[in-house]
Amino acid sequence: QVQLVESGGGLVQAGGSLRLSCVVSGRTFSLYTMGWFRQAPGKEREFVAAISRGGGSTQYADSVKGRFTISRDNAKNTVTLQMNSLKPEDTAAYYCAAKDQYWQTSPRATSMSWYDFWGQGTQVIVSS
Repeated sequence: QVQLVESGGGLVQAGGSLRLSCVVSGRTFSLYTMGWFRQAPGKEREFVAAISRGGGSTQYADSVKGRFTISRDNAKNTVTLQMNSLKPEDTAAYYCAAKDQYWQTSPRATSMSWYDFWGQGTQVIVSS
């Protein structure tokens, strides 16, 4: 059984930073492509960022490009989302997701339906 546990959410002022982490257990972490998604109240869940198995490829939503950075530490079974220059519109529940499949550049990693495993989410609130 694969488990994903997010942490690091909280309340921050606009312009501030937060660092989200997702720890994966149950199988070999390095086999997974990892993604971050978010869901604001009343809105659909949307793609934020993805990272390949070895960390060599990443992809970002246009709305976060240049502000957010996804990274992973395969020795610690952890994927991290560093969020800088936060805006009120970044307020959402943030979810990490895992797919036991190779990925490098195709847009499939931006689709919720592609991922097999999900965490419970961590809340991020950005005040203006």
